[in-house]
Amino acid sequence: MTDTPQVRYHDLPSGVTLHTLDWQPSGDLIAPASPWLVTHGLASNARLWDGAARRMCAMGHRVVAVDQRGHGLSSKPPEGYDIATCALDLADLIDVLELDRPAVAGQSWGGNVVLELGRSHPESVELICCVDGGFIDLASRFPEWDQAKQALAPPHLAGTPVRVMRERLEYFAADWPTEGRAGTMANFEVRSDGTIAPWLTFERHLLVLRGLWEHRPFDIFADMEVPVLLIAADDGNHTWDKTPEVTRALDLLPVGRAEWFTHAHHDVHAQKPDLVASLLHEATTDPHFFTDPSSRKG
Repeated sequence: MTDTPQVRYHDLPSGVTLHTLDWQPSGDLIAPASPWLVTHGLASNARLWDGAARRMCAMGHRVVAVDQRGHGLSSKPPEGYDIATCALDLADLIDVLELDRPAVAGQSWGGNVVLELGRSHPESVELICCVDGGFIDLASRFPEWDQAKQALAPPHLAGTPVRVMRERLEYFAADWPTEGRAGTMANFEVRSDGTIAPWLTFERHLLVLRGLWEHRPFDIFADMEVPVLLIAADDGNHTWDKTPEVTRALDLLPVGRAEWFTHAHHDVHAQKPDLVASLLHEATTDPHFFTDPSSRKG
């Protein structure tokens, strides 16, 4: 196993090229664990998974972290940012990589994407993990698109000095490991003038947001044919009480389990990579994980 993933680019049938970081365990493992395909949230990137992926690789998992279309170092087409199309990207990537029914995890918006993948391509995946996402139902809070757009449009960060962005990170992510902060900085292109610009442009950000607003996850849960693990982050500030959504999702899921992480950021996989990695490892190695869940607080 190496601490340095293989950097790869994969051309999909749609014409989109996806950038991946491929963490592969050493060949001397007698029984390598199930592979994982992991992805990020809106305006994020694959590097946020560095800490968890490195730890999971040490446990014997091959872990492929992917930048979704429009994000990071993947290609940036002018369209195709609805949830169904992004889920098809992941299904095509699984085929291109020749992965044999990997477990798949997605954070935030990515949780909704992998949930859709599990619904539309259950034969392609072993299980689905939604990291503080998957249960995001924007239309229930914003009945009109214009309401969601006004409330959730991103700030205009292009032109912000790199120094200023790093200072912000040091403040709000003070308890994160270094690799988590570095992963967050990878959300941005660093320009020659010392300023940053998000890899996901403002216009494409709104397209992704519109696709998320149009997605109806609670029409999906009851039809899921693969197990679903929900990870919910509780920041202690009650900015978003996720309890009703998580409870409702569990009631609907044929096979599901929820784990709550306390004092946790929305990017809990970057903040607490050791705990997230251990949980994902357990999900694919413990045969009783979904039938006899234990109570856990992260």
